[in-house]
Amino acid sequence: MTINDREFDVIVWGATGFTGRLTAAYLLERHGVGSTLRWALGGRSERKLEQVRSELAGECGIPTERLPIVLADAGDEASIRALTARTRVVCTTVGPYALHGSPLVAACAEGGTHYCDLTGEAHWMRRMIDIHEDAARSSGARIVFACGFDCIPADLGTFFLQNEMQARHGVTAREVKFRVKVFSGGASGGTIASMLNMLEEGSRDREVLRIMRDPYALNPPSARSGPDEPERMRPAWDPDFGEWVAPFVMAVVDTKVVRRTNAVLDFAYGRDFRYNEAMLTGRGPAGFARASGVAASLAATMTAMSIGPVRRFVAPRLPAPGDGPSREAREKGYFDLRFLGRHPTDPTKNLRARVTGDRDPGYGSTSRMLGESAACLALDDLPARAGMLTPAAAMGEALLLRLQKNAGLSFTIGSEENG
Repeated sequence: MTINDREFDVIVWGATGFTGRLTAAYLLERHGVGSTLRWALGGRSERKLEQVRSELAGECGIPTERLPIVLADAGDEASIRALTARTRVVCTTVGPYALHGSPLVAACAEGGTHYCDLTGEAHWMRRMIDIHEDAARSSGARIVFACGFDCIPADLGTFFLQNEMQARHGVTAREVKFRVKVFSGGASGGTIASMLNMLEEGSRDREVLRIMRDPYALNPPSARSGPDEPERMRPAWDPDFGEWVAPFVMAVVDTKVVRRTNAVLDFAYGRDFRYNEAMLTGRGPAGFARASGVAASLAATMTAMSIGPVRRFVAPRLPAPGDGPSREAREKGYFDLRFLGRHPTDPTKNLRARVTGDRDPGYGSTSRMLGESAACLALDDLPARAGMLTPAAAMGEALLLRLQKNAGLSFTIGSEENG
């Protein structure tokens, strides 16, 4: 049996969790049941899956009695292998992935099943890359990490800008800057749990902390060096944007994913390509004060949370996986991101791009990005590339089109003057 002959196109694994349920609702609204996308709800509790299926029908106004349910146990490798053999794509929201995701990645890589997730856990991604790259390439599996706000806007935004630079000027940008203009929406409980687990692992294994600091930690083994340094954690003045900037908490993984894309695409952006991220905080003394406040707050939080007793005291008081905002709050959220691509020789040909989303980044927009990634892997004609991939390297132009057509994202280009 080939992958095209499998029973399902997509199984949403973890459909009873908050983000998994949002992803399932999105697929239901976009594709219905039994249409062009053959998809199913997956989890370990039949009772909970049946409840979700029933509630989705009421929320979306679409009958779901024919929506299949697939049962498996994440702790049982044989069960997971059986699940992955039934589908072309596993779309998983079950994190922290370092705790719950490794057997699923192994099964997909060995069995030729495509995979997408929401991880921002760089140390785990590195572990999976080192262990499963050869198997995934051999089986033809596309294993695609970070298909939510971690890290699609950064990865696809850079891909989009570089394509435009190539089309307009025949070269790629030697440097891309990503700047957060504004966003509305909090971090998800799953993201917080993943960060806490990373800190917990880092307290036991200093290699985890080394990977977090290494700008090229996710690159292929032969390409784990380059011109970029670890992410800047201090406020700085950015003359290209005319504002003060502060460190952006997601840069620690976004930047590594963008650099891996470049390496996987045979250094399409150049071997001397540089990339960095930060938050815009405004001009003048007020902008500097905001940048300093963000930097100090982030440093203090990371320092405090790296202390075991503090972390264990605070953790139960933070949003937990499965918690999330109301539908109204998700629909009020948004994000606005800016990019600058520096032409290698002529500053007048620099390009600016803008990436926006019309839902909160942590839930509403993320579930749409993940759903479109799963559908893209299942249905679209993609580059003949397998292995441990990134969103841009695996899906590129096809995913750009989907996100803009269906998921409320926009990718637009400006100029050096009006960006």
